This record gives sequence, structure tokens and C-alpha cells, in this order.
Amino acid sequence: MLQTGETLISTPAERYLLIYMIGVLFIVCTLIIVFFMVFQKRKNKLLIDKFNQQRLFEEEISITRIEIQEQTLKNIGQDLHDNVGQLLSVANMQLSILSKQVGPELQSSFLESKDLVKESLQELRLLSKSLNSDVIERRALEDSITTEIERFNKLGLIDSELIVEGNSSQFKNGKDGIILFRIFQEFFANTIKYSKASHLLVHIDYTADFVIINASDDGVGFNIKKVEKGSGLINMESRAALIHADFNLTSKPEEGVNLNVKYKYRSY
Repeated sequence: MLQTGETLISTPAERYLLIYMIGVLFIVCTLIIVFFMVFQKRKNKLLIDKFNQQRLFEEEISITRIEIQEQTLKNIGQDLHDNVGQLLSVANMQLSILSKQVGPELQSSFLESKDLVKESLQELRLLSKSLNSDVIERRALEDSITTEIERFNKLGLIDSELIVEGNSSQFKNGKDGIILFRIFQEFFANTIKYSKASHLLVHIDYTADFVIINASDDGVGFNIKKVEKGSGLINMESRAALIHADFNLTSKPEEGVNLNVKYKYRSY
């Protein structure tokens, strides 16, 4: 039993020993905390490195796939222009020669056939240009989209309209322009194939830092949550991610489809 006024630590040596033990315990705890923090930091760094490596790998896969697609489209475009285009040119010349050798009663039919072949040749040349990435890169993004809109209207595929605002000279990246064009070319193809739309509206807005492109149709639309992502939608999304563009596709049944892509200007 302790008497009144007694303490648990009655001598200086015992007090120093207690202080020493507390100090050692404090140092041990500090080392454990520091070790844990270093371990956690290293673990986080490894996870970030792994994530970055995975992202780079996926980007390389996307780049390779897109390059293969572009080369395939380029080859098709060149074949259409060089082979089929030449055949139509020869057919057009032959019809011109034959039209002078037939009687008046067949002249109108020959001229009509000649005009059809001529229009087919013009359409084929426009199509081959839209498939050839070299041609798209040399032309402005706006010009490529304009050509598509004009082609739709000329063929009567869909009533199409293009609105442009701002200064297009701010957009100077031809390679990214190809990717942006392919995104909307895919959207246009889906609109014509599936939407049953009567009107297609494309709006290009060149701001100080971004080009914002919006395309919408008045077709049957679809339920975004229920639709299964096909290769077309995946291609559009992956292309947008590749150039770090904001991609937003919205739709509701019977309310059409809307695609908005926001691209920040950049140069290589």
C-alpha cells in the first residue's frame, strides 16, 4: 500500500527510465508511420505506373487499329478513283461517240444515259475523296464535312444543313481533323442507315480555344441505356478519346440522335 504523499516513481532513475521508454516508443511509432507512408506512396506509384502503361497500351492499340482502317479506306478510295473511275470515264466517252451514230429517236436516251454515267463519275470521285485520308488532311475539316452534306442533298439521301460560326483558320491540325471527320462520317452513315430521319443538322463553332461540332437528326432515335454498343459507336468514342476530345452522344426514342464533340486546339 502506498502511503500519503508517495508516488509510483520515487527516484530520478526511474523517472529517466520512463522518459527513455516513452521516447523509444515515440521513435518506434514514428518509424512505423513513416514506413507505412513510404510503402503506401510506393504502392500508389506502382498502381499509377501500371494504369499509365495500360492506358498507353490501349492508345497504341487504338492508333494501330485506326491506322489500319485509314489505310484500308485510302486503298478503297484510290481503287474507286483509279479503276472504277476510269471505267466510267471510258463508258462516258463511248456513249458520246455512239450518240452521234444513232438516229434522232435514240438521241434523248443516249444523252440521258450519258448524263447518268457522268453524275455517277462525279459521285464516285467525291466518295473516293471522302475515303482518302491524304485528301482529307490537305483539305480543311469544314470542307470535308461540307462535301458530305452536299453529297447527301444531291443524292436525296437526307435533307442536310450545315451552319458554321467563328474563324476556321484557328484549327490547323490536319491529322486530328481526319479523326474528327471520321467520327462524324460514322454518325452520318448511321443516320442514313437506321434513323429514318428526314433532316440532318450539323453545326460547327470555332471558339478561341475549341472547335465544337454538333450533329443531330430528327429520326426514330434509340434508348442509350438499352442499346448494345456496336463497332460504330465504339469507333467514334475511341477516336474521340485518342485526340482528347469530349464526346457526348444522346438520344431518346422518337426524339432523334444528337452528337456533340468538343476538341481543344493542339499541335504536334
